[in-house]
Amino acid sequence: MEARFLSVAGGYQRLECLPLSMSFSGYITGPLLRNRLFFMVLLVSCSGAGTSVQQPDLIKGVYGNPAALWEAGYDFPGLGINAVFVRAVSLSPEFVKRARAEQVKVFVEFPVLNGKTYLQAHPEAWPITASGERAEPADWFMGICPTDTAFKSHRVRELSGILTDYSVDGIFLDYFHWHAQFETPAPILPETCFCNRCIGLFEQYGALRVPGSSTSERAAWILAEQDSLWRKWRSAVLLDWATTLKQVIQADSDSLMMGIFHCGWLPHEHKGALYKNLGIDLPALATVADVLSPMLFHQMKNRPVSWVADYMAWLGQQPWAGGISAPKFWPIVQGNDQPSKLSAASFDTVLRAALKDPSSGVMPFSAESIAGDSAKLSVLRKLYIANR
Repeated sequence: MEARFLSVAGGYQRLECLPLSMSFSGYITGPLLRNRLFFMVLLVSCSGAGTSVQQPDLIKGVYGNPAALWEAGYDFPGLGINAVFVRAVSLSPEFVKRARAEQVKVFVEFPVLNGKTYLQAHPEAWPITASGERAEPADWFMGICPTDTAFKSHRVRELSGILTDYSVDGIFLDYFHWHAQFETPAPILPETCFCNRCIGLFEQYGALRVPGSSTSERAAWILAEQDSLWRKWRSAVLLDWATTLKQVIQADSDSLMMGIFHCGWLPHEHKGALYKNLGIDLPALATVADVLSPMLFHQMKNRPVSWVADYMAWLGQQPWAGGISAPKFWPIVQGNDQPSKLSAASFDTVLRAALKDPSSGVMPFSAESIAGDSAKLSVLRKLYIANR
């Protein structure tokens, strides 16, 4: 929790918002304790610490194709929405113009390492498994080799085009992980990528030589002898992507924000797959991203509704999530009916839980899913308008 300072006679005194069951002795001394009015105000102002966020710049968003809400007869102000997170494929001049007229922020989802379309014309960028074969699609998702320089240049051009053509408030990186699938109850976690390019770059990174005459032999040696360094290199590849894209974004305007949608697993879950397989190093990405958006789709992952609150509690305890240099946190929660009907009561619970500290925003997935559900829209409107 961030310390607060108040000017009093004799200098500044440090204040802390503590649980009401704890003593203030040792934290407030001198003339402050003799000012009963100040002490009562302090109790009131601190009694909400650690609960949901209520602040003027709270992001009350919606993700997907937000125009679906217009098509259903709603407008953003009427629902209390002040930010939209629109898929790049749904972006249009007409959408941006109306969104601006309704005074909402516009953020664009950018599908960084979703390689399905690109691979059709560029199979050389296919992620390679430890057996030396092309990786199979992970359910509906097909990733790509993140070290393919032609693909990276392709994505940079696409991003630059969006920033040239549209006036937006920021870009949110999506599919930002090595080839895998985590949005299902049973994740798919292949080991990639062991193409000649990746192995060569790893050798340069580690100042070593990988022995073996075949891909499978070389991959086996890496995983047996240099597994820790291999994981570190893979996360460094993603950090370099984030750094490069941040430079592109802020070359257009240093006021633009870069967010990252990421898997909401805890570090120990699935045998450390967040870092080990996906390549996501949250403390490192927190140094580059302006916003981190954990994807907390509880029902799609067969989790209880309490999972969202549990995750936010864990997040609030991480050293890298606090302080003036920390990114903002805007979780994205489930609003769609997968794999079964999501009740309005559960939707209300996860929305509110996602606004617990250190959050300063929330968005449901997705606009299309809630546009035709009056009960969920009622929940969203009530919460968003109450936090104006």
